[in-house]
Amino acid sequence: MAVKVVIPTPLRQFAGKQDSIEISAGTVAEALSGLTNQYSELRRHLFTDEGKLRSFVNVYLNDEDIRYLENDQTPLKDNDVISIVPSIAGGRPAPSFCR
Repeated sequence: MAVKVVIPTPLRQFAGKQDSIEISAGTVAEALSGLTNQYSELRRHLFTDEGKLRSFVNVYLNDEDIRYLENDQTPLKDNDVISIVPSIAGGRPAPSFCR
């Protein structure tokens, strides 16, 4: 099955500056594995040393969070879209009147 994996802007530098990649895979895990095999620098940004998806990396299949499906074992169909969305934290403290 051919699926599209959307690469977020902060990770594009590790994926040949591409905004998306076409991958043949049967599950989300296979798609992410194929992606990191093709672009090995992405692996450390997506996975822990134990091979688990990092807690701050959210993965969506057609706008649905895979945690509410079958996680990385979620099956894929032709033309599905996988979106990688890293959590963003930080910013500046709230103004004193908001505390």
